[in-house]
Amino acid sequence: MDEKKLDYFKEKLLRKQLSLTDMVQRTESYGREKDQNIQDIADMAVESYTREFNFGKSSGDRHILQLIREALARIEDRTYGTCTHCETEILPKRLEAVPWTRLCIRCQDLLEKGLLE
Repeated sequence: MDEKKLDYFKEKLLRKQLSLTDMVQRTESYGREKDQNIQDIADMAVESYTREFNFGKSSGDRHILQLIREALARIEDRTYGTCTHCETEILPKRLEAVPWTRLCIRCQDLLEKGLLE
């Protein structure tokens, strides 16, 4: 991949990383807050559900952050855009849609079917 494309994807990944980091921090601070004024059991249940929902979303965001860090490392070592499994080039449309991907579409499909480690 040429330098211009690498810079483009690096910038895109850095913007997404910043956005997700901010979201995770806000979600975690919300999770630490506790509303002492909730008296109604239904309101407590809603509050509990909301915290669990946000925790699950935050967990997914942290996973994507890890994938972004790995993608940025691949940019630095010039392996970005190459499938980490079969070492074929990942299609530009796929990188545009999911810039932190490490697998080509074929290997991703095999992974989702449980046929790839």
